[in-house]
Amino acid sequence: MFSKILIANRGEIACRVIKTAKKMGIATVAVYSEADRDARHVALADEGVLLGPAPSRESYLVADKIVAACKATGAQALHPGYGFLSENEAFARRLEEEGIAFIGPKHYSIAAMGDKIASKRLAIDAKVNTIPGWNEAIETPERAVEIAQGIGYPVMIKASAGGGGKGLRVAFNDQEAFDGFSTCRNEARASFGDDRVFIEKYVEEPRHIEIQILGDAHGNIVYLNERECSIQRRHQKVIEEAPSPFISDATRKAMGEQAVALARAVKYQSAGTVEFVVGKDQSFYFLEMNTRLQVEHPVTECITGLDLVEQMIRVAAGEKLAFGQADVKRNGWAIECRINAEDPLRGFLPSTGRLVRYLPPPQTMESAAPVPEGGGVRVDTGVYEGGEIPMYYDSMIAKLIVHGFDRNDAIARMREALNGFVIRGVASNIPFQAALLVHPKFVSGDFNTGFIAEHYAGGFRAQDVPHDDPDFLIALTAAAYRRYRDRAATISGQLAGHGVRIGSDFVVVVKGEGGEHRHVPVHIAAAGTAITVTVGERPYTIAMEWTFSSVRATGACNGQPFTAQLERQGLWYRVAHDGRRIDAMVMRARASELLRVMPFKAPPDLSKFLLSPMPGLLVDIAVKPGQAVRAGERLAVIEAMKMENILTAAQDGTVGELLAAKGESLAVDQPILSFA
Repeated sequence: MFSKILIANRGEIACRVIKTAKKMGIATVAVYSEADRDARHVALADEGVLLGPAPSRESYLVADKIVAACKATGAQALHPGYGFLSENEAFARRLEEEGIAFIGPKHYSIAAMGDKIASKRLAIDAKVNTIPGWNEAIETPERAVEIAQGIGYPVMIKASAGGGGKGLRVAFNDQEAFDGFSTCRNEARASFGDDRVFIEKYVEEPRHIEIQILGDAHGNIVYLNERECSIQRRHQKVIEEAPSPFISDATRKAMGEQAVALARAVKYQSAGTVEFVVGKDQSFYFLEMNTRLQVEHPVTECITGLDLVEQMIRVAAGEKLAFGQADVKRNGWAIECRINAEDPLRGFLPSTGRLVRYLPPPQTMESAAPVPEGGGVRVDTGVYEGGEIPMYYDSMIAKLIVHGFDRNDAIARMREALNGFVIRGVASNIPFQAALLVHPKFVSGDFNTGFIAEHYAGGFRAQDVPHDDPDFLIALTAAAYRRYRDRAATISGQLAGHGVRIGSDFVVVVKGEGGEHRHVPVHIAAAGTAITVTVGERPYTIAMEWTFSSVRATGACNGQPFTAQLERQGLWYRVAHDGRRIDAMVMRARASELLRVMPFKAPPDLSKFLLSPMPGLLVDIAVKPGQAVRAGERLAVIEAMKMENILTAAQDGTVGELLAAKGESLAVDQPILSFA
């Protein structure tokens, strides 16, 4: 067994590998960029080596610097995590030549599976079901359109070396095929250094289900059940679960056996994932193989009881698998939510900055530790309160994982865990995750990869989230207000006859768009530590643990436990529960009447400007002053968190003045150009 390993990665996956290494008594070396000097993975490791400047192409992607770090620290092996160099065949071969063990598959397996065109040919030879398409590299966008027409729309345009949703576009017509080809090539060249692109048929209403496999150097290969990864946005997974609520035992076995056959064809060693697209009739087709540890590996760990990082290390050290296919367990149900730094209320645009508050829900499970018999909650993260979310890397803040007895139990645990996950300073997708978990189609298991595009086509608004009892949020607002009034009544030095009078009848004013507020009369009464708020005819007796400086509120309402988020912002209270969020004020009936006749102050009209919707790098301005543009025409391109974001004209017009320059780092809402 190795005595020291280097982790050639950052963030939560680096922290995750370090935990298993510590459990196994293996010393760890972290590498980091200048942007990650104070990162959590650096603090957790036994040693740290600075690689270079913040951009990954000057730090985490520079193989020479990483090999030098291994030699300087005496690391005998290297774990690549996921992303960066984890599926780089030349890097794996280089390590082998340098006498450094690669904790992953052999370079020839990466080469065979990392090239999407070659892997499809191999899959066909191994008698694995494949999707029809054009398997040769395509040179021009015009040729891409011809091929797409031949296959029949919709088609999927994919980078041969792609992964993680980068270098992938779905085209439904000639224009989308033309533009998608160019964008895929650019993203692939920037992310992977390989701009080959191919096209295949896009299976409509598909599910994305993947099989986890594990092989050793002695010819043993097993599959560790499946993961359901169909809840995706822009081809990025949002929620993953294991097992799938859709496939039958027969389909699971057939998919598993085909995954193993493909792994055998490339002499696969280590953990890997074979991804399939599955039709509604349970027909399945090979999509691609990821020759690395997946982001969503914790859900497999939960239902099998295996530590996949430990298995990878043991295989890399030459050990045999200690179990066979018949020994693989499938206990309970696990769900993972990816908590990302993005704002669902602004079209899921990236959000960078300082984590002013970071308070994850209480954890009852740990990575690299046995799974508790009764299930629990686990948080895998690489951040801490006060730390920065930089613009140079992906947007992940944490992975929230729950394990329950069955699917309904796991959903209930995840909803409660999301309610208690406090993040401030950057926006997060927690409200959206909570909304997905209460959607009836998700709860019933009736969904496919188009679920988010179909049900949230017009974007996401917190006030549109269905809630079992929306008046509970109003009652919680009133209870918080009463707590403030109780405190005010105890302030010393009040003049006799002019002290704070608490009162019992109020109006909760819920903020609406365009000044269309909702006015809800309530009656508030306190008895001991409990506060009873009557909304309409229904009483809500609330006893909660919540202080004025905290955000997370826990307690019971009418005897039922709850977790919610509650904070005062000036005169307004912000309350969030189960994905629904309201901003509300509490006032006397007379004040409520006066508020109704107050004129609404409309925000300034900024339609004459193109504003940056996110912090990022302005990589291109496609127009000039005086140029006439039509609605939908490309205006500028912003790069943030490794993704290109194209800004287009909302309507016909003429470009006025350019207010930002190509190569400039933009803040959110910074003007890029004006319209005449």
